[in-house]
Amino acid sequence: MPDLLVPLYKLAAVEDELTRLRAEGIVVRRAFPFDLSRTRRFIAQTFSESWADETEAGFARQPITCWIAISEQKVIGFACVDATMRGFFGPTGVEPTFRGRGIGAALLLSALHGLKEMGYGYGIIAGAGPVAFYEKCCGATVIEGSEPGIYVDMLDSDGEEGSR
Repeated sequence: MPDLLVPLYKLAAVEDELTRLRAEGIVVRRAFPFDLSRTRRFIAQTFSESWADETEAGFARQPITCWIAISEQKVIGFACVDATMRGFFGPTGVEPTFRGRGIGAALLLSALHGLKEMGYGYGIIAGAGPVAFYEKCCGATVIEGSEPGIYVDMLDSDGEEGSR
């Protein structure tokens, strides 16, 4: 899977989408330190321990570089930047029963706007799976010659779903 480049200075606004989701009872916001355990548990159970590890690095940053989606006081999605590598987006995921409602796009744009606020002009989406989604949502373009990218010489994933 290729890496993608995102011009952060061209990002679409996300406020209207956040307002729409809030009206449906879904809040997307930057995580707080006290969200770590529940967010990590959600990611490990829904995706993989590896993604939970990557996300934990985002909680160690100041400001925290992880955004979460919440419904009925439970984490249903997450997106990180500056976790595994500086300027990189990911990991990210939405609980399968909540997909198709714009939550992933709202998390993506919120996190990328966070990168922009930190002073980055461009963001990188590493090992992007759904390239067409990223092209549509944030104007991402494929970085030619970017495979295999940063995710090489990985430890055995022990069959974890969501592992790279």
